[in-house]
Amino acid sequence: METDKKTNAEFGAILNRLKWYLTDLHMTGITDWPLKPRQHSTPIAVETADDSERADPEQTLVAIRNDMGDCTRCRLHLSRTTIVYGDGSPQARLVFVGEGPGFDEDQQGRPFVGRAGKLLDKMIKALRLRREAVYICNVVKCRPPDNRTPLQDEAQTCSQFLFRQLEAISPRVICALGACAAQTLLATTKSISSLRGKNHSWRGMPLICTFHPAYLLRNASQKASAWQDLLLIHGILTGHQEGN
Repeated sequence: METDKKTNAEFGAILNRLKWYLTDLHMTGITDWPLKPRQHSTPIAVETADDSERADPEQTLVAIRNDMGDCTRCRLHLSRTTIVYGDGSPQARLVFVGEGPGFDEDQQGRPFVGRAGKLLDKMIKALRLRREAVYICNVVKCRPPDNRTPLQDEAQTCSQFLFRQLEAISPRVICALGACAAQTLLATTKSISSLRGKNHSWRGMPLICTFHPAYLLRNASQKASAWQDLLLIHGILTGHQEGN
């Protein structure tokens, strides 16, 4: 009996180590081990629209920024230094959406460049991506006074530009960072704790919600949950998990 218990415990430990080993391999891009060379059939020609007929995401993003102009549509313009529009690749397969600019972002004109931004950079690297390959933006483009949460009317006024950005880029998956971004995109008042860890959809695009990096800096115990959310994102990016 004691031998059986010991064997079961050892077997459980081996399975646990194997699980994390396979997860690490998966994050590096190794997803299967074919037993024999695959037979490749003759490629089927697929007709695609001419590139000239497609909207250029980069040009569209520039046009949206021009439409925004020196925005005075809500009260947030009164205390801002710089409009923080967005940053990254117009062809990004992953877009991160935050709440709004903080002090450092307001000074530099780029999203997520402070302490929270450094943690976001680590999250991006955990997905085996470069910051330059993703796109990062916020619900509101002007810093709220004292870094407070944007008010509902402020988020509603500014979100029209966020929605146009997302439609222009049309990423494979969107990651909402924190309650403000998640609630704005999903038109809900549910808490981020109840929204994270699940597959959502925004206008047909997979959407994953997770904790804001600034929150994770204050609550390190939640980093494990955020890691699980990153695995959901990675699964969608690699085709091993379908978004809604």
